[in-house]
Amino acid sequence: MLDVLSSADSVTAVLLIGGLLIAFGFEFVNGFHDTANAVATVIYTRSLRPGAAVAWSGVWNALGVLHASATGLVVAFSIVHLLPVDLLVDSGRGAGMAMVFSLLLAAVIWNLGTWLFGLPASSSHTLIGAVLGVGLAASWGGTGGFGTGVNWAKAGQVLLSLIISPAIGVAAGALLLWLVRRFFSAPQLHAPAAADAPPPAGVRALLVAACTGVSFAHGSNDGQKGIGLIMLILIGVMPAAFALDTRTPGSLPAASTAINRLDAALARGEAEGQDHVEVGGASGSHEGGAEWQHVRLTPRPFEGPTGDLRREIAGLGEQLRRFGAAGEVPPDERWALRTRILRARQAIVDYEAHHAATMSSGLRHELRDQAARLAALTEYAPGWVPIGVALALGLGTMVGWKRIVVTVGEKIGATPMSYAQGASAQVVTAATILAADVAGAPVSTTHVLSSAIAGSMAAGGSALQPATLRSIALAWVLTLPASLALGAVLYLIARRFVG
Repeated sequence: MLDVLSSADSVTAVLLIGGLLIAFGFEFVNGFHDTANAVATVIYTRSLRPGAAVAWSGVWNALGVLHASATGLVVAFSIVHLLPVDLLVDSGRGAGMAMVFSLLLAAVIWNLGTWLFGLPASSSHTLIGAVLGVGLAASWGGTGGFGTGVNWAKAGQVLLSLIISPAIGVAAGALLLWLVRRFFSAPQLHAPAAADAPPPAGVRALLVAACTGVSFAHGSNDGQKGIGLIMLILIGVMPAAFALDTRTPGSLPAASTAINRLDAALARGEAEGQDHVEVGGASGSHEGGAEWQHVRLTPRPFEGPTGDLRREIAGLGEQLRRFGAAGEVPPDERWALRTRILRARQAIVDYEAHHAATMSSGLRHELRDQAARLAALTEYAPGWVPIGVALALGLGTMVGWKRIVVTVGEKIGATPMSYAQGASAQVVTAATILAADVAGAPVSTTHVLSSAIAGSMAAGGSALQPATLRSIALAWVLTLPASLALGAVLYLIARRFVG
């Protein structure tokens, strides 16, 4: 990072540092909100003392972020792709900076406001709403028409996951509590937690394990949102430096190998009698090295159902073979190459959707696998980004947890939660978030856990506090449109100053 800053002009360096500070601030505030949910049940069941619970949760949040960065950043780039990054670059530095700072400030302002009132609002909803608001405002009066500043296909997928995850929390929390009552009927599990003593050792271990799972899952999912936000800033402010992964050895040869395998898979998928591609050399046996540059695709006409897609892939392959490594791509060509990779990947997605009924499962798997390998050249994060996000989330948890913990632990149910209710809610939350990680879907830890607690307490016969549920529901309903409007307004104001 220091080498990038040293090569940037003073204005760009100041803007980049300012943007990163606000982005890490958003993750710090996110720790106030979402991470606090993970410790509510262990604190209110006396399984851990507040200080120990918060420190434990902060550590596992950080580990979750680092795990996600090592195993894939699908959720992170679902955030990046909400706002077409070329909009940041093509609009010029002034407009690009107005977008970045507007969405950051909108997210931080709403998160802080709801935290002050102790409302467990969703940081995910807040961030996504701010991104959508800035994208809509940026497209207002543009040549492409209103709404073109948002990737609506990706937005639909993201919003669907945010909408259905609370319903899953309610239903799964109630179902799991019902199963626990049926098969584990010990009275001490289902009575309100004692106010002056910790639970039995086995129950305590289960509750701490569930808290650990929620903390780790939250770090993995919400930490990726922070990584995506920071990559959006880095790519938008300094596209030449961050458009491609120039730091991982073999990243460009691996992408070229994926191109060869994609073309070969498509050729095999053609009806018998079509011309097939033959990939020579050892293109399928390595991810790097110099020999990949000597692989050439057998000349053939691009005909049949795969013709357009194979033309797109072949052109990209020829462009990649001009270079031995990503760092050799001239800085002024990196953005164009990134754009072409994203276009090729979208063409693969479109082809798969169009031919889903006739495509074999083997071909579908191969296309998805190689498309992901190709995208790795553009979907990455420098090592310092997840480390910074992990620290911000962990420290935020340790500083601002109490307001949200009080709401979740005391104000959802009219009576203290039982051990079974707390454990059921935590297990459901951890499982839901980890499943969302696998699917690459951003979900709200706040809403999943609050919903799971409400479902488990209702199934256990505990009365719920309507006023608190109304407040949580109101925050759920208002967060997206409020942060969207706030992001749009801040952007329109900023544009008046940057021209």
